[in-house]
Amino acid sequence: MSSDTAYDATPATQAELDQAVEALTAGAAWWAGLPLSRRAALLRQAQQTVAAEAARWAEAACGAKGVPAGHLEGEEWISGPGAVAPMLGEYAATLDTLAAGKSPLDTLKFGTAGGRTTVRVLPSDLKDTLLYNGFRADVWLPPGVTPVRARTSAGLGAKDGADSAGGVGVVLGAGNISAIAPLDAVYELVAFNRTSVIKLNPTFASLKPVYEAALAPLVDADLVRVVNGGADVGEHLVNHDGVGHVHITGSARTHDAIVWGVGEEGERNRAAGTPKITKEITSELGGVSPIIVVPGQWDQADLVHQAEHVVTQRLHNAGHNCIGGQALLISSDWDQKDAFLDAIRAVLRKITPRAPWYPGGQASVDRAAATYGDAAEQVGSCLLVSLDDEAPTELYDGEYFAGVLGITELPGTGAEFLGNAVTFANDRLDGTLGASVIAAPADLTAMGERFEELLVELRYGAVGVNVWSGVAFLLGGATWGAYPGHTLDEVGSGIGVVHNTNLIADSEKTVVRGPFRPFPRSVLKGELTMAPTMPWFVTAKTAEKTGRALAAYGGERSWVNLLKIFPPALRG
Repeated sequence: MSSDTAYDATPATQAELDQAVEALTAGAAWWAGLPLSRRAALLRQAQQTVAAEAARWAEAACGAKGVPAGHLEGEEWISGPGAVAPMLGEYAATLDTLAAGKSPLDTLKFGTAGGRTTVRVLPSDLKDTLLYNGFRADVWLPPGVTPVRARTSAGLGAKDGADSAGGVGVVLGAGNISAIAPLDAVYELVAFNRTSVIKLNPTFASLKPVYEAALAPLVDADLVRVVNGGADVGEHLVNHDGVGHVHITGSARTHDAIVWGVGEEGERNRAAGTPKITKEITSELGGVSPIIVVPGQWDQADLVHQAEHVVTQRLHNAGHNCIGGQALLISSDWDQKDAFLDAIRAVLRKITPRAPWYPGGQASVDRAAATYGDAAEQVGSCLLVSLDDEAPTELYDGEYFAGVLGITELPGTGAEFLGNAVTFANDRLDGTLGASVIAAPADLTAMGERFEELLVELRYGAVGVNVWSGVAFLLGGATWGAYPGHTLDEVGSGIGVVHNTNLIADSEKTVVRGPFRPFPRSVLKGELTMAPTMPWFVTAKTAEKTGRALAAYGGERSWVNLLKIFPPALRG
C-alpha cells in the first residue's frame, strides 16, 4: 500500500491558531453543558467515521513511514484506526453508564495483588474472551485505594456539572504511531471536558486531512482542531493565553525545552525552580524498556517463538516506539542462553528488512555502533549490543528510538534471577513506561507468590507477562503512562495517564498477561488458550488482513465482525 495523495503541509498561521483556540473555547463550554447521553452519541458517531476512513488512514500512515507492501501494513491498521475506533466506543459506553447513575466499574471484577486493589479490564465480556483468548489485564490501584473508593471516584470530569468546562489544551502529537494524538485529544475531552488543538509532528503532516475526516463529528462540534507546523506553531500554542493545558508525547529533551528552556536559559530556570510556563503539563516520554527473560527448559519451538517475541518488541514500527524493548536481560546461568540468542539472530535474518524511517533513527544506530565498537553486531535491521560491567552505560541512559537491542547477563535462576533483573531495571534503566517479563508456565508456578511480589517491585506503568507491555497501549481499559511519581524537574517517562476508558481516578500500573505459547502448542502443553501468534508480531504474515478486520470490528463491535477476524488471525 502506498499513498500518492497530495496534501497541504502549510503551517497554520498565528491568526488561524487564534481562531482555532477561540472556537475550541466555545466548544468546551458547549460540551460541558451537553448531557452525558448526547456526549456518548457524538463519540459513537466519531467511532463510525474513524472506521469509515480506516483504509485512507492506514494508507496515509504507510506512506508517511514508507512501510513495505505486505503484512507489515497491518501495523498501521492495528495501531491507527484499529486502536482509535474501539476506544471511542468504550468511552461512549462509560458515559452511558454514568448517565444511568452507575459507576463504570460496577460490572468489573476486583481483586488484590501485593496489598493493592486490582480491577480486571480484560476480558470485560464474552467477545473479549474470544478475541483475546488466554489474555487478561488488570489495572493496579495505589496502596490504600479500596474497591468502594475506586467505584465512587471513577468517572473523573465526566461526573461534573454544566459549569465544568475544562478550557482548551494543546496536544503536541507524536510522530511515530498514528493513534496517539487522536486518542490523547479524546481522553482530554472525555476525562477533563477539555477541547484540544492537535499540533501534528511533521512526520505526520500528510495525515491532517485524514484525521479531520475521521474525527469529523468532533471537529465540526469545535471540540478538536488539527494543525500542521513546526516548533514555532507549537510555541505559539503553548504560550497562548487561551490555552490552559499542554500534553506532549515525545522525548524528555523536548519536554524540558518547553518547561525550562534550552541551553544556559534552561539551566538557570531549572536551578532557580522557575519554569518558563506555569500551565499544567502531562506527558508520555518513553524510556529504556527492559525485556526480562526468566531461564527455563524450553524446546526448540519455544526458543523460536520467544525470539520472535523479543524481535517484535524491538522492531515493531522499525524500532521507532517509546515502548520498544531496548534492554534484553537474560541469565548468565541459563544453559540455553546461547541457543536463545542464536534464535534471535535467526529471526532477525529472516524477517522483512526495514531501514529506519524516523528522523534521526539511523544516526542513533550509528551512535550506538560507534559507542560499543566490537561489542555491537548488525544483524538484519537490528544492532545487537553485548554489555558487560565495563561497558559504557549509554544504552541504559536513554532510548535510541531505533533498532538497537542491548544484551545484559545477570546471575541466577528462577526468582533469584528475576529479583536481580527487577532491581537492575528499576535502578539502572532510564524511564518507567513499560517492562516485559517472559517466563514459561512451569517457572511461573515454581516462583509462586514470589513472582507476584516481584511484579509489585517492578516500577513501570505497564508490565507485560508473556506479552509485550506495548499491548497495553491497544487496550482501552488499560491505563497508559509512566509509573507515578515523576515531576517537572525529573520527568522520567512522563506525568499522568491516557486511554483509561473506564475513567479510573487513581492507578499505579497496568499488568497484562498472555500465553507463553501460541495455539495449538499452548493446548498441547497445558495452557488452555486458542490464541495464535498475535498479529502485532513482525512475523505475522496475515497481519494486514487481520488488521483490516480488527479496524472494522472497532467500528462496529458485532458478532459478524468479530468472527471475520479469526480466519486471517489463525493463519498468522
